[in-house]
Amino acid sequence: MTNIQEILKKPNVAVITGGASGIGLAAAKRFAKAGMSVVIADLGGDRLATARGELEAMAGQERVMAVETDVSDKSSLEAFERAVVQRFGRVHVLMNNAGIGPETSIFSAEADWDRVLGVNLLGVINGTRVFGANMLAHGEPGLIINTGSKQGITTPPGNPAYNVSKAGVKVFTEALEHELRNTEGSKMSAHLLIPGFVFTGLTKGDRTEKPAGAWTPEQTVDFMIESLERGDFYILCPDNDVARPLDERRMAWAIGDIIENRPPLSRWHKDYADRFKAFLEEKR
Repeated sequence: MTNIQEILKKPNVAVITGGASGIGLAAAKRFAKAGMSVVIADLGGDRLATARGELEAMAGQERVMAVETDVSDKSSLEAFERAVVQRFGRVHVLMNNAGIGPETSIFSAEADWDRVLGVNLLGVINGTRVFGANMLAHGEPGLIINTGSKQGITTPPGNPAYNVSKAGVKVFTEALEHELRNTEGSKMSAHLLIPGFVFTGLTKGDRTEKPAGAWTPEQTVDFMIESLERGDFYILCPDNDVARPLDERRMAWAIGDIIENRPPLSRWHKDYADRFKAFLEEKR
C-alpha cells in the first residue's frame, strides 16, 4: 500500500487539471499546504490567474505554476508536460480532474458529445499516458487520481454523454491500477475519486448559495486525503443528503439489472418503482 506521507511533501510536485476552481483548486491548496509544488491547468486565463494568485499567496511564486491547457487536445497536454518537467523535473501526483457537463441526449449535437468525451474521458486517458510514463520512470512513489462520478456507475437517465465519459473513467482507472501494481519496481498507485453532490461551477447552475445537501470542495478533498491514507482505490464520497449505505444500495440495484435480467435502468422504470423502494428499505 502506498504511504501518501512519502508523496505529499516538500519538494514533491503535484499536477492538477481543472485546477482553477472547485475540487481541483481545493486539492491544489491542500497539496500546497503539505509543502508540495503545485501545477494547475485549466481554460480561462482570468480564472487561472486568480487561482494562481491564491496559491502563490499560500506557497510562494517559486512553488506554483499555472498553464492554460485544453486536456482534450493531446498535443496541448504534451506541451504542458514538457513545461512542467522543464521547471520542476519530476511529477509525483497527477490529478486528472478537468470535467464538463453540458446536457446531452442520445441524438443531440455531435459537437456536444465530442466535447464531453474529449474532456472527461480522453483528458483522463491522455493525461495519464502523457504524464504517467515519466512518473513510472523516475521510480519515486507517486499517485494518479482520476475524478469519476456516481453517474458513471449508476448511469441515471439524462445526459448520456456525461455518463458514458465517467463510466469510461472508472474502467480506465481500474485497468490503470491493475497495471501499476503488476509493473515491476512500480511505486505508484491509481485511485478513482467518486464525489457526491459538491457545490462547484459544474453543479451550481443558477444558485448563488450552497444547498444544504451539498459538500464543499474542501470537504471532498479532506475525504479524499483520508481515503488515500487508508489505501482506498474507490474514493466513494458521501454528502449531506446521501450516506454511503444508500449509495451502496443504489449501486447494488444497478448491477442487479444484469444479474436478474431486468430492463436497463430499472430503478427509473415504472414497473419496478415499488421493488426498488422495498430494496432500499431491506435490512442488510
